[in-house]
Amino acid sequence: MARFTRIEVTQKMKETGMVPVFYNADPEVCKKVVKACYDGGVRVFEFTNRGDFATLIFAELNKWAIQHYPDLIMGVGSVVDEGTAAMYIALGANFIVSPLTDEATARVCNKRKIAWSPGCATATEIGRAHELGAEIVKIFPGAQVGGPGFVKAVKGPMPWTSIMPTGGVAPDEENLKSWFEAGVACVGMGSKLFSKKVLAEENYAAITKKCEEVLEIIRKYK
Repeated sequence: MARFTRIEVTQKMKETGMVPVFYNADPEVCKKVVKACYDGGVRVFEFTNRGDFATLIFAELNKWAIQHYPDLIMGVGSVVDEGTAAMYIALGANFIVSPLTDEATARVCNKRKIAWSPGCATATEIGRAHELGAEIVKIFPGAQVGGPGFVKAVKGPMPWTSIMPTGGVAPDEENLKSWFEAGVACVGMGSKLFSKKVLAEENYAAITKKCEEVLEIIRKYK
């Protein structure tokens, strides 16, 4: 059962401005990455639904996070259907993120008052996502959809839209400045935040430092 309401999730996403996106088949690696992000100021974390037994990894990770970091909001991304959403909701996911807009997933999340961020690539899809109850929509893949220019264009006729780009977001000032000045509510960041080199070297202190730097940049331009 979710411990945070969808309003609380939305507010925290907007407040911090960044949602790390991560998956690893080893739950111990996931725990170390979550800890590193938390130490760097992250308070919303998206576990990516990838690979066999991903639900079991999340179950262990979420129970651990609740025990050690009770104010951390854990959710799940890359959810493409209602059955998968229901499984993760049963395991305590506080929000669901999708790469597409699936109405059945929206219904499952809304029944349980779970925050749901669907993937959108057009103004029409964003409008439909709002009809289905999405507070923050995900544009994906962010760079290919049109980048900050797309966000700015959409916000013109639809200023009430809250957008979270994922894909094409980098942890550097120039990139983040362009997204936030375009009007995004927050950004999702995965591989560019967790480089293969850093993970291979188990340099979790570097992840903490990078999160601190990113959040500081975001505060500058929000």
